[in-house]
Amino acid sequence: MLIDLGNFTPGLSLTGGLVIGAAAAVLILFNGRIAGISGIFGGLLNWPRDDVNWRLAFLVGLVGAPVIAGLSGKSAQAEIEASWGAILAAGFLVGIGTRYASGCTSGHGVCGLSRGSVRSLVATATFMATGFLTVFVQRHLLGG
Repeated sequence: MLIDLGNFTPGLSLTGGLVIGAAAAVLILFNGRIAGISGIFGGLLNWPRDDVNWRLAFLVGLVGAPVIAGLSGKSAQAEIEASWGAILAAGFLVGIGTRYASGCTSGHGVCGLSRGSVRSLVATATFMATGFLTVFVQRHLLGG
């Protein structure tokens, strides 16, 4: 295995993980809500909406943080080698998956596991196994 040391950022990754964990803890402690992005966004689409403010604030922060980092010159560029059709299809499939799994990777992986949820353990294990299998097939069977 080769590690790209130019892009290997364990300190930044650890800091990001700690900030995500702290945000999830603050949200559940002070608001009684789980920081699953699909649930937060989905709640904006449901009627009646009585808890719009915290949902919008969370999503604005989620989108705004990388924008602010980009303006400061500290952003990382990611190149996606896929067509817009493939990206839209993947997003659609992820959306379907989050509905079937009753949540997304952030909800199950960060919040569910920390609460000891067996359902979240199974969901996170499934997400990870699918990711591992996808990388294996892509790299070793399809030669990508």
